[in-house]
Amino acid sequence: MKSINEVRREPSPAGRPQGLAFLAGSLYLGSLDAGALYEIDAASWQVRAKIPAPGKPYGLAILGEAVRVVVSIGADDDRYLYSFVPRKGFDEAGKIALPDLSGSHLASDGSRLYLLQMGKRQIVALDADGTASRIWPLPQRIAGIGFLNGALYGLAGDEEFEHLHFARIDLAGAQAVVSDVASISDEARSLTHDGRAWWTSYRDESQIGSFTIS
Repeated sequence: MKSINEVRREPSPAGRPQGLAFLAGSLYLGSLDAGALYEIDAASWQVRAKIPAPGKPYGLAILGEAVRVVVSIGADDDRYLYSFVPRKGFDEAGKIALPDLSGSHLASDGSRLYLLQMGKRQIVALDADGTASRIWPLPQRIAGIGFLNGALYGLAGDEEFEHLHFARIDLAGAQAVVSDVASISDEARSLTHDGRAWWTSYRDESQIGSFTIS
């Protein structure tokens, strides 16, 4: 088993930070409490912009020149996929209903989006119109997911979502295979990589941290 090496830990600009994604040198963070996206200069930890979201922002991932955002809408907690372009805003007209109006975390391999449906315990590859092109059942509970060098990683836990591990997720077969890499804090809830280190949100602690693996 490898080890987590914490690089930084910073306060979130708002409560219950969830999704994280890097685009054009900025860290984008979604806050469930504020119902907003924050654009942050990761080096200085200064907030560059606060952008109200159409609902509660959950998973974030980059595809093309846009931040793709899983947003919870209304009392029924229906989940939609939005595109957000910096300096232009959310594309309300282009929102897409996610399969079964469900989904939490999001990852991108650069050409396609992958949706984690925690309740259904599966990962879904999404076509451009939001339909599911392939589904992989998961053998255990997973929180945040993110790609690095073509490989998918996630935060794997037990039934109570405790004893979390940073894990590799192999999607080569009909069912996802999860292999633990290193133990990580039970508070971790998302994953993204900036090219040098992983980042996660410690949601209930309202903190953001970066780490490496060795």
